Amino acid sequence: MNSDFELSKGYHINRVINGCWQLSEGHTINHTLDFSDVSKAFYMLTEKGFTTFDCADIYTGAEEFIGKFIKELKQGGSSVVSASDIQVHTKYVPDINMLSKVNMEFTESIIDRSLMRLNKDTLDLVQFHWWDYDVPGCIETAGDLVRLQEKGKIRNIGVTNFDTKHLKELVDAGIPVVSCQSQYSVFDRRPEKQLLEYCKSKGIYHLCYGTLAGGFLAERWIGKKEFQPETRSQVKYMQVIEDSLGWDGYQKLLLLLAEIAKKYDVNISQIATKYILCQEGVAAAIVGVRNSRHVEDNVKIFKFEMEQADVERIRSFLSAYPTVEGEPFEPERTIGSKYRNIMHMNVNEEEQS
Repeated sequence: MNSDFELSKGYHINRVINGCWQLSEGHTINHTLDFSDVSKAFYMLTEKGFTTFDCADIYTGAEEFIGKFIKELKQGGSSVVSASDIQVHTKYVPDINMLSKVNMEFTESIIDRSLMRLNKDTLDLVQFHWWDYDVPGCIETAGDLVRLQEKGKIRNIGVTNFDTKHLKELVDAGIPVVSCQSQYSVFDRRPEKQLLEYCKSKGIYHLCYGTLAGGFLAERWIGKKEFQPETRSQVKYMQVIEDSLGWDGYQKLLLLLAEIAKKYDVNISQIATKYILCQEGVAAAIVGVRNSRHVEDNVKIFKFEMEQADVERIRSFLSAYPTVEGEPFEPERTIGSKYRNIMHMNVNEEEQS
């Protein structure tokens, strides 16, 4: 069903990971989620083999929701899946206002909080993020995560939203990075500039988010000329579309993806996901979980193999268009950038105030 991937020695994950950013209180704009249906989706997904989840300390409420699910599994909530079958990837994202104060004690307190929220004895993967490279302490804090790994609180260490230069600094400092989570889609191809190649040279695998661009890679957008954002993700990915294909190019891409999808009797979303999974160095794509209606869509990703000729058709089309400027997450860090302006950089501070 959902083929697995050995991310590190003896540690296997799904190639499509259940993304939980959409469960965060800060994600939706015009509507609320039906969390009973989300819980149903969790059971459906895991019982179909989709047992890897992605969340973060700053996705308000997401760690707790996954922890509740794990507790239910420990109590026999499923006859098919047990709590030990579940892999949970979280993140450690110190607030930008806290960076100069981050030390081992603070870092351990956040890791302990994630362990408590998730009902886990060990965090399977902690993905580290540092908002401002000009603030000292990034390498030292990553080193503290290694110390927590040695204490048995963390199994694997990864990074999220790092550029090539600063990931190299961590690797050169001896941090055992196994994965790099980046925004990567047919619109946002920044990892292809140099980060993917560097990661491949160091045995670091990519975990890709934004593969479906907040839902923009779907049949319902074909022929549309206007758009009203429903989520913060769609606000962000609309900016990406503007700076890559533009709306006209986006519409042409949808038609191409729809033509290829028809050949395999699937939808645009499955083709867009499969395309990213076909890229060398990519271990997994993260697909958001919002309801139970889309579970079968994930299953379909593994019911076909896309011919290389179709992969090349998409690549050739995209090569005629630019992608977002800079390295991965570089504009999101740049003061005054429209990408940075929608970032929430002090989520833990807001939670605790």
